Amino acid sequence: MFTREIIKSPPRAEIGQMSRILVVEDEELIREMVVLGLEGEGYTIATATDGRSALALLQGVEYGLNEFPFDLVILDLMLPQVNGMDICRLLRHQGNPVPILILSAKGSETDRVLGLEVGADDYITKPFSMRELIARCRALLRRQRLGGLPQIPVLQFKDIVLYPQECRVMVRQAEVSLSPKEFRLLELFINYPRRVWSREQLLDQIWGADFVGDSKTVDVHIRWLREKLELDPSHPEYIITVRGFGYRFG
Repeated sequence: MFTREIIKSPPRAEIGQMSRILVVEDEELIREMVVLGLEGEGYTIATATDGRSALALLQGVEYGLNEFPFDLVILDLMLPQVNGMDICRLLRHQGNPVPILILSAKGSETDRVLGLEVGADDYITKPFSMRELIARCRALLRRQRLGGLPQIPVLQFKDIVLYPQECRVMVRQAEVSLSPKEFRLLELFINYPRRVWSREQLLDQIWGADFVGDSKTVDVHIRWLREKLELDPSHPEYIITVRGFGYRFG
Protein backbone atom coordinates (compact mmCIF):
# COMPACT_ATOMS: atom_id res chain seq x y z
CA MET A 1 0.00 0.00 0.00
CA PHE A 2 2.93 2.35 0.39
CA THR A 3 6.62 2.55 -0.32
CA ARG A 4 9.34 1.97 2.21
CA GLU A 5 12.34 4.28 1.96
CA ILE A 6 15.65 4.80 3.69
CA ILE A 7 15.23 8.03 5.61
CA LYS A 8 18.00 10.12 7.04
CA SER A 9 16.90 11.14 10.53
CA PRO A 10 17.12 14.78 11.61
CA PRO A 11 18.57 15.75 14.97
CA ARG A 12 16.49 14.50 17.87
CA ALA A 13 16.04 18.00 19.29
CA GLU A 14 14.33 19.01 16.05
CA ILE A 15 11.72 16.28 15.94
CA GLY A 16 10.83 16.18 19.63
CA GLN A 17 12.03 12.91 21.09
CA MET A 18 9.36 12.79 23.79
CA SER A 19 6.37 13.30 21.44
CA ARG A 20 3.68 10.61 21.73
CA ILE A 21 1.69 9.55 18.66
CA LEU A 22 -1.45 7.42 18.51
CA VAL A 23 -1.73 5.37 15.31
CA VAL A 24 -5.28 4.18 14.58
CA GLU A 25 -5.13 1.76 11.65
CA ASP A 26 -6.82 -1.63 11.13
CA GLU A 27 -4.56 -2.88 8.30
CA GLU A 28 -1.76 -4.77 10.03
CA LEU A 29 0.95 -4.25 7.40
CA ILE A 30 0.39 -0.50 7.20
CA ARG A 31 0.14 -0.17 10.97
CA GLU A 32 3.37 -2.06 11.61
CA MET A 33 5.30 -0.14 8.97
CA VAL A 34 4.06 3.24 10.26
CA VAL A 35 4.99 2.28 13.81
CA LEU A 36 8.42 1.05 12.71
CA GLY A 37 9.12 4.24 10.79
CA LEU A 38 7.98 6.59 13.56
CA GLU A 39 9.77 4.71 16.33
CA GLY A 40 12.91 4.93 14.24
CA GLU A 41 12.52 8.72 14.43
CA GLY A 42 12.41 8.68 18.23
CA TYR A 43 8.66 8.98 18.80
CA THR A 44 6.70 7.02 21.41
CA ILE A 45 3.86 5.14 19.70
CA ALA A 46 0.55 3.71 20.87
CA THR A 47 -1.75 1.83 18.50
CA ALA A 48 -5.41 0.95 18.06
CA THR A 49 -6.89 -1.37 15.43
CA ASP A 50 -10.52 -0.19 15.52
CA GLY A 51 -12.55 2.83 16.48
CA ARG A 52 -13.77 1.44 19.77
CA SER A 53 -10.24 0.64 20.96
CA ALA A 54 -9.14 4.14 19.95
CA LEU A 55 -11.94 5.71 21.97
CA ALA A 56 -10.99 3.52 24.94
CA LEU A 57 -7.49 5.03 24.82
CA LEU A 58 -9.03 8.49 24.69
CA GLN A 59 -11.62 7.97 27.43
CA GLY A 60 -11.67 10.43 30.27
CA VAL A 61 -10.84 13.39 28.02
CA GLU A 62 -14.46 14.45 27.52
CA TYR A 63 -15.02 14.53 31.27
CA GLY A 64 -12.14 16.93 31.80
CA LEU A 65 -10.18 14.51 33.98
CA ASN A 66 -6.77 15.12 32.44
CA GLU A 67 -4.87 16.61 29.57
CA PHE A 68 -4.87 14.68 26.31
CA PRO A 69 -2.12 12.02 26.46
CA PHE A 70 -0.99 12.30 22.81
CA ASP A 71 0.76 14.98 20.78
CA LEU A 72 -0.53 13.70 17.44
CA VAL A 73 -3.17 11.25 16.16
CA ILE A 74 -2.75 9.39 12.85
CA LEU A 75 -6.26 8.26 11.96
CA ASP A 76 -7.56 5.89 9.31
CA LEU A 77 -11.12 6.66 8.17
CA MET A 78 -12.43 3.20 7.30
CA LEU A 79 -12.27 1.58 10.74
CA PRO A 80 -14.34 -1.23 12.26
CA GLN A 81 -16.98 -0.34 14.89
CA VAL A 82 -16.46 3.45 14.95
CA ASN A 83 -15.19 5.25 11.84
CA GLY A 84 -12.42 7.81 11.79
CA MET A 85 -14.72 10.69 10.86
CA ASP A 86 -16.77 10.18 14.03
CA ILE A 87 -13.62 10.01 16.18
CA CYS A 88 -12.38 13.24 14.62
CA ARG A 89 -15.75 14.94 15.20
CA LEU A 90 -15.80 13.77 18.82
CA LEU A 91 -12.35 15.17 19.60
CA ARG A 92 -13.21 18.52 18.08
CA HIS A 93 -16.59 18.58 19.83
CA GLN A 94 -14.70 18.17 23.10
CA GLY A 95 -12.58 21.18 22.14
CA ASN A 96 -9.41 19.12 21.89
CA PRO A 97 -6.78 20.81 19.66
CA VAL A 98 -4.51 17.77 19.19
CA PRO A 99 -3.22 17.59 15.57
CA ILE A 100 -5.00 14.91 13.54
CA LEU A 101 -3.48 13.42 10.39
CA ILE A 102 -5.98 11.39 8.37
CA LEU A 103 -4.62 8.35 6.53
CA SER A 104 -7.15 7.03 4.02
CA ALA A 105 -7.64 5.09 0.79
CA LYS A 106 -10.33 7.63 -0.12
CA GLY A 107 -8.51 10.17 -2.23
CA SER A 108 -11.20 12.19 -3.98
CA GLU A 109 -11.35 15.94 -3.50
CA THR A 110 -14.72 15.57 -1.74
CA ASP A 111 -13.29 13.09 0.78
CA ARG A 112 -10.27 15.28 1.48
CA VAL A 113 -12.40 18.40 1.95
CA LEU A 114 -14.82 16.54 4.24
CA GLY A 115 -11.95 15.22 6.36
CA LEU A 116 -10.52 18.70 6.80
CA GLU A 117 -13.95 20.18 7.50
CA VAL A 118 -14.63 17.80 10.40
CA GLY A 119 -11.42 18.94 12.07
CA ALA A 120 -8.42 17.08 10.62
CA ASP A 121 -5.21 19.09 10.20
CA ASP A 122 -3.79 17.11 7.28
CA TYR A 123 -4.80 14.30 4.91
CA ILE A 124 -2.66 11.65 3.19
CA THR A 125 -4.03 9.10 0.73
CA LYS A 126 -2.90 5.49 0.34
CA PRO A 127 -0.52 4.43 -1.14
CA PHE A 128 1.86 6.86 0.49
CA SER A 129 5.55 7.39 1.11
CA MET A 130 6.97 6.95 4.61
CA ARG A 131 9.25 9.89 3.90
CA GLU A 132 6.21 12.11 3.28
CA LEU A 133 4.33 10.76 6.30
CA ILE A 134 7.22 11.45 8.66
CA ALA A 135 7.74 14.91 7.19
CA ARG A 136 4.07 15.77 7.68
CA CYS A 137 4.09 14.44 11.25
CA ARG A 138 7.14 16.53 11.98
CA ALA A 139 5.49 19.63 10.50
CA LEU A 140 2.30 19.15 12.56
CA LEU A 141 4.26 18.67 15.77
CA ARG A 142 6.41 21.71 15.01
CA ARG A 143 3.29 23.79 14.33
CA GLN A 144 1.83 22.59 17.63
CA ARG A 145 4.92 23.68 19.57
CA LEU A 146 5.13 27.05 17.81
CA GLY A 147 1.43 27.58 18.47
CA GLY A 148 2.18 28.11 22.13
CA LEU A 149 0.11 25.25 23.50
CA PRO A 150 0.35 24.94 27.28
CA GLN A 151 3.01 22.67 28.71
CA ILE A 152 2.06 19.28 30.11
CA PRO A 153 0.84 20.03 33.62
CA VAL A 154 2.23 18.58 36.80
CA LEU A 155 0.19 15.54 37.87
CA GLN A 156 -0.67 15.05 41.52
CA PHE A 157 -2.54 12.44 43.52
CA LYS A 158 -2.52 12.83 47.29
CA ASP A 159 1.17 12.83 48.34
CA ILE A 160 2.50 11.85 44.90
CA VAL A 161 3.60 14.55 42.44
CA LEU A 162 4.71 13.58 38.92
CA TYR A 163 6.53 15.98 36.57
CA PRO A 164 5.97 14.51 33.04
CA GLN A 165 8.40 16.76 31.20
CA GLU A 166 11.16 16.23 33.76
CA CYS A 167 10.54 12.48 34.29
CA ARG A 168 10.67 13.20 38.01
CA VAL A 169 8.49 11.96 40.90
CA MET A 170 8.10 13.24 44.45
CA VAL A 171 6.50 11.08 47.16
CA ARG A 172 5.73 12.75 50.49
CA GLN A 173 8.04 15.62 49.43
CA ALA A 174 10.98 13.29 48.78
CA GLU A 175 12.20 12.48 45.28
CA VAL A 176 12.12 8.81 44.28
CA SER A 177 13.95 7.13 41.43
CA LEU A 178 11.77 5.16 39.00
CA SER A 179 12.71 3.06 36.01
CA PRO A 180 11.17 4.13 32.65
CA LYS A 181 8.50 1.40 32.88
CA GLU A 182 7.68 2.30 36.49
CA PHE A 183 7.39 5.97 35.54
CA ARG A 184 5.05 5.22 32.64
CA LEU A 185 2.93 2.95 34.83
CA LEU A 186 2.57 5.66 37.45
CA GLU A 187 1.82 8.31 34.82
CA LEU A 188 -0.92 6.11 33.35
CA PHE A 189 -2.39 5.41 36.79
CA ILE A 190 -2.47 9.09 37.80
CA ASN A 191 -4.06 10.07 34.49
CA TYR A 192 -6.88 7.58 35.08
CA PRO A 193 -7.52 7.41 38.85
CA ARG A 194 -9.88 4.69 40.05
CA ARG A 195 -9.98 2.99 36.65
CA VAL A 196 -9.39 -0.77 36.81
CA TRP A 197 -6.70 -1.99 34.42
CA SER A 198 -6.27 -5.65 33.50
CA ARG A 199 -2.74 -7.00 33.23
CA GLU A 200 -3.21 -7.41 29.48
CA GLN A 201 -4.25 -3.76 29.13
CA LEU A 202 -1.21 -2.62 31.09
CA LEU A 203 1.08 -4.78 28.95
CA ASP A 204 -0.40 -3.24 25.80
CA GLN A 205 -0.17 0.33 27.11
CA ILE A 206 3.32 0.21 28.66
CA TRP A 207 5.18 -2.61 26.93
CA GLY A 208 3.39 -2.49 23.57
CA ALA A 209 1.41 -4.99 21.54
CA ASP A 210 4.59 -6.70 20.29
CA PHE A 211 5.87 -7.54 23.79
CA VAL A 212 6.87 -11.20 24.17
CA GLY A 213 6.26 -12.32 27.73
CA ASP A 214 3.48 -12.92 30.22
CA SER A 215 1.43 -10.94 32.73
CA LYS A 216 3.85 -11.74 35.57
CA THR A 217 5.97 -8.89 34.21
CA VAL A 218 3.21 -6.49 35.26
CA ASP A 219 3.00 -8.00 38.76
CA VAL A 220 6.75 -7.63 39.25
CA HIS A 221 6.75 -3.96 38.22
CA ILE A 222 3.70 -3.25 40.38
CA ARG A 223 5.52 -4.74 43.37
CA TRP A 224 8.59 -2.60 42.69
CA LEU A 225 6.43 0.50 42.27
CA ARG A 226 4.58 -0.18 45.53
CA GLU A 227 7.87 -0.45 47.38
CA LYS A 228 8.73 3.08 46.24
CA LEU A 229 5.30 4.67 46.75
CA GLU A 230 3.63 2.98 49.70
CA LEU A 231 4.32 3.42 53.38
CA ASP A 232 3.34 -0.23 53.83
CA PRO A 233 3.55 -2.14 50.51
CA SER A 234 1.70 -5.11 52.02
CA HIS A 235 -1.28 -2.81 52.70
CA PRO A 236 -1.16 -0.42 49.71
CA GLU A 237 -2.92 2.93 49.73
CA TYR A 238 -2.32 3.83 46.09
CA ILE A 239 -2.08 0.74 43.87
CA ILE A 240 -4.95 -1.54 44.80
CA THR A 241 -5.36 -5.13 43.60
CA VAL A 242 -8.86 -5.80 42.28
CA ARG A 243 -9.07 -9.57 42.48
CA GLY A 244 -10.12 -11.23 39.25
CA PHE A 245 -9.70 -8.01 37.26
CA GLY A 246 -6.33 -6.32 37.73
CA TYR A 247 -5.17 -3.10 39.40
CA ARG A 248 -6.71 0.24 40.36
CA PHE A 249 -4.96 3.45 41.37
CA GLY A 250 -6.59 5.15 44.32
